Amino acid sequence: MIPTAADIAGAAARISGSVRTTPLVRSGWLSDASDADVWLKLETEQVTGSFKIRGATNAIARLRETHPEARTVTTASAGNHGLALAKAGSELGITVRVHVPATAPQKKKDALRRYGAVTIEAPTYDEAERRAQEEVARGGVTFISAYSHPDVIAGAGTVALEMLRERPELDLLIVPLGGGGLLSGTAIWTRADVAPRTIVGAEAEASPVFTAALAAGRPVTVDVHPTVADGLAGNMEPDSRTFPIVRDLVDRVVRVPEPAIVTAMADLSARDGLIAEGASATAIGALLSGQLAAAGRRVGIILSGSNVATPYN
Repeated sequence: MIPTAADIAGAAARISGSVRTTPLVRSGWLSDASDADVWLKLETEQVTGSFKIRGATNAIARLRETHPEARTVTTASAGNHGLALAKAGSELGITVRVHVPATAPQKKKDALRRYGAVTIEAPTYDEAERRAQEEVARGGVTFISAYSHPDVIAGAGTVALEMLRERPELDLLIVPLGGGGLLSGTAIWTRADVAPRTIVGAEAEASPVFTAALAAGRPVTVDVHPTVADGLAGNMEPDSRTFPIVRDLVDRVVRVPEPAIVTAMADLSARDGLIAEGASATAIGALLSGQLAAAGRRVGIILSGSNVATPYN
C-alpha cells in the first residue's frame, strides 16, 4: 500500500496531541549564501529530538486500531525511529524491541533504554534489519519499518503538511534522504497540490542508496561507509515502498560529501544557534554544494533531528 495525501491528513489529526507543531524559521545566512529565501523546518525541536515521532506515533496508534491484540513490535533503527517507537509504545501499552547497529551514537542507545525499549545490538544497520525480520518470522511480534511502513510514511508527511500550510510559496524543498520515509511523505503531500515545486532528496555520499537504486531501476546493495549522518546510513529493503515513490515523485537526488555535512553542522550551530545531527545537516550541505539551482527560489529545508552529543560528532 502506498499512502495518499488523505492518509497524511488523517495522520495529522491522529497524532496532533502527541507531537509538536515545529517552528518554520528563516535563515539569513543561508539565504545570503545561496541567493535564495531559505526557511528551516525545525524538527530538531520535536518530541524525542526528531521527526520520527510522527510516523512512529501514527503507526502505533493505527496498530491499536486495527490489531488491538498486538502487544509487541520490533524494528531496526539507528536510534531516532527506535526512540520514537519506544515513546509511542510506552504510552499505548506496546513493548518495543529495537535492533540497533553498534555504530549508533551512545546518546541514542542510552535514550532508547530510558524510554523502556529492549535493545539488541548488531554490528551494522543492515544486520540489525536482517535480525529484526528474522524475529518477525518466528512470530508473535509486528515489524514497523523505520521508513517503508505506510503509516510511518504518512506520519512523516505531516512535516510537509505543516510547512506548506504555513509557507505555501515555498517552491524548492530539500529533504534528508536515508531510507526515504520522510522524502516519500513530503513528495506525496507536495504533489497533491497543483503548485509547481521542485523536490530534492539529499543523501550522504557515504551511503548512496538511492543514487544507486535510481541508476539501476531497482533497490541494490551498496557499500556503506562511516558517516556523521548515521541516521541516513544503511541499505533499504529490496521491496521498500519508498523506492517507487521517490522514483516517480521526486525531481532529484544529490549526494553530499562528508566534509560538507560536518561543515554544515558547525555552521548551523555558529550562525543559527541550532544543534542539528548529521542527517539534518546533509540537506544544508546539498544547498551549499552548488549542485542545485537555488538562486531566486523560495527554499524549504527540513532539519530532521538534533540527537547528537555535540554539533560536531
